[in-house]
Amino acid sequence: MSVSRTWRTLISLQAISAVAGWAPSELAGSQVTSADSARSRELPPPAHFPVHKLSGTIRVDGVMNEPFWGEAVPIALDYEFRPGDNVAPPVETECRVTYDAARLYVGCRAFDPAPHEIRAHLADRDDLERTTQDDHIVVLLDTFNDERRSFQFRVNPLGVQMDAVLSTAEESEDFSWDAIWASAGRITDFGYVVELGIPFRSLRFPKTQAPQTWGVILSRSYPRSVRHRIRSMPTDRNNSCLLCQANKLYGFEGISPGMKVELVPTFTSSRTDERTDVPDGSIESGDVEAEPGLDLRWGITSNVTLNGTVNPDFSQVEADVAQLDVNERFALFFPEKRPFFLEGADFFTTPLQAVFTRTVTDPQGGIKLTGKEGAHGLGVFAARDRVTNLLFPANQGSRSAFLDTAATTGVVRYRRDVGRASNVGVLYTGRVSEGYYNHLYGADAFFQLSRSNTIRVQYLRSDTDYPDAVADMYGQASGPFAGGGLHLEFGHSSRNWVGGVAYDDRSPHFRADAGFIPRVDLRTIDGFFGRIFWEGSWFTQMAIATWGMRTYDHQGTLTDQSFGMFVVYEGPSQTSFDLEFGRDKQLFRGVEHELTQFTPRFEMQPSGAVTLGIRSRIGDVVDFANSRKSFLLSLSPNAQLSVGRHVTLGVSHNLQRLTHEGSKVFTANLTQGTLRYQFGVRTFLRAIVQFQDISRNTAAYVEPPPPDTRTVFTQFLFSYKLNPQSVLFVGYSDNHLGTDSFGLRQMNRTFFTKLGYAWRP
Repeated sequence: MSVSRTWRTLISLQAISAVAGWAPSELAGSQVTSADSARSRELPPPAHFPVHKLSGTIRVDGVMNEPFWGEAVPIALDYEFRPGDNVAPPVETECRVTYDAARLYVGCRAFDPAPHEIRAHLADRDDLERTTQDDHIVVLLDTFNDERRSFQFRVNPLGVQMDAVLSTAEESEDFSWDAIWASAGRITDFGYVVELGIPFRSLRFPKTQAPQTWGVILSRSYPRSVRHRIRSMPTDRNNSCLLCQANKLYGFEGISPGMKVELVPTFTSSRTDERTDVPDGSIESGDVEAEPGLDLRWGITSNVTLNGTVNPDFSQVEADVAQLDVNERFALFFPEKRPFFLEGADFFTTPLQAVFTRTVTDPQGGIKLTGKEGAHGLGVFAARDRVTNLLFPANQGSRSAFLDTAATTGVVRYRRDVGRASNVGVLYTGRVSEGYYNHLYGADAFFQLSRSNTIRVQYLRSDTDYPDAVADMYGQASGPFAGGGLHLEFGHSSRNWVGGVAYDDRSPHFRADAGFIPRVDLRTIDGFFGRIFWEGSWFTQMAIATWGMRTYDHQGTLTDQSFGMFVVYEGPSQTSFDLEFGRDKQLFRGVEHELTQFTPRFEMQPSGAVTLGIRSRIGDVVDFANSRKSFLLSLSPNAQLSVGRHVTLGVSHNLQRLTHEGSKVFTANLTQGTLRYQFGVRTFLRAIVQFQDISRNTAAYVEPPPPDTRTVFTQFLFSYKLNPQSVLFVGYSDNHLGTDSFGLRQMNRTFFTKLGYAWRP
């Protein structure tokens, strides 16, 4: 991702602050002005609290009626950090923290002048789209007290859980991390109460007999017309290090993470029926495929964990986000959702996306080691894949292929902390199969120059050799070849100003086959600068920014150029609006095209039950199929409606209409509907329908494609989760296809089940 795109994401605040409750200055670095420094010096230091061991037992039930809560240290949430700047919050929140030999306990009473307005819905665990929009409490635990990485736990007023790992150096909040812990919530006549019981064996922290001090941040999200974010300590908007500003809990004694062993045996079965004679043949029943599997998690030390998997289940529990693959030059990105690869994913994050585990397509098994001892962090994984998935990148487009040969993938990542907030690291990735290899290795560094100025740098070298038949078929180099990739980035952010500049250089023969880098043969300079305005009489936040980008290939030819402006508005009814205007130049097949585009986006949440939004893209694009400048109208409305606490309905649509000199080239429509009934915090029933309809004017194509294509995907899923690993899934999915010569026909159908149970001996 380019630096301008990264910073526009931060300044728009939707992807991060809505989920994490962070302000953009807490995710990026900057230079501090004298006025800002004076303001920072006025802030009181974060308070330190003594934590006391329980003399009795607490039941996590959302009541807080045990007398032992009186022994717990009280922590008030007295600072609204957004939209207000460390002002008194509109509501009172009191939390208490204590522990026993096995668990850490946090209980909070969240007072509300209008309890009937509390936003709370039953949802699946880690359902960010739904639960982050509710009222909720957040607990951040910096268990090593190194101000670099923390565990995050969130609970809404009904006890719905979310958890994540927050890494400040990578500016990431990894919700793929799952821990086994207890939570409960209850709405009362004064507001709501939540309780958390977090087993120490679910955490990593030093194993020592000496008293321990942990960093802690307690937060509350209070969404009404404006979403108020409230914390237990003041927040300096000029300081990019959030965990450096945390409260401290001191006095932990007699606790141990233990030598944790967790076994998760699984059993999966599926049957796929297919129509082999299209369109009028019958659907033939397939064989039932049943496989046992086993996942192992072993806490070798308090800080190092070994994960192993045999016959892992990667069934169709999660449907990919619907995307239109029309008029695209480069491979689409789909996020990883498979549990084995998700755990500890932040250990493998680097500026260039050299590790992308979805390249392991059909694994037989794998092993992973992740951990940190002092300043040293290590991540290692290896997997055996039944096929070899290849991506062939270039400056003008990418292609992909599957080889029907097994492949072995290995990754080694080492990182060392330097100073208070910087680090250096090395990375190796490799994939080997019959007649093929790709090895990639290099180094990277992150430097916190000041409280908010940062530099990132990474250099990678790759060595690759494709089988001769593959090289000939896909136009790749014959025999072994090598390439390099370089990323340099400077980031700057203060209370009112953000900016950055980056340089990327990827040689034509650079390959990252264990990662996702769909474009090479480029030298790109990319810059961004913006101004943030905080809370006025008619807005909660505004920003205006400008950016520029130029890309050359390694022959010195200008292939891409972009300049533009970006405006963001956030206001009442949780309304957000941004508008991007850009002027681009794009070279394709030797022809330079000048393009003008507008990209507006609007979203609002007038109540806890309704979310409405629309994204659009209007302007010139290159019609890649016919190599000419054309006009694109893209509209993507979406809506989510909650009926009571149990039912959620979501609808999204993506319309793309491409015209050339007023004549239609194609019209593509992609609609997805989701209906979910949540029985409780552990059980739901979900239905998904995706409908895609692409209509092409064959007379407008140099090489006429099929005129009409329609597909339908449906999925029904019953889910029960006792905890993240103890699960039962039962589901059905199918695919339909229709063309101009025949109507929709069911192509296949699949029935699947999964049963898993987490056993902790």
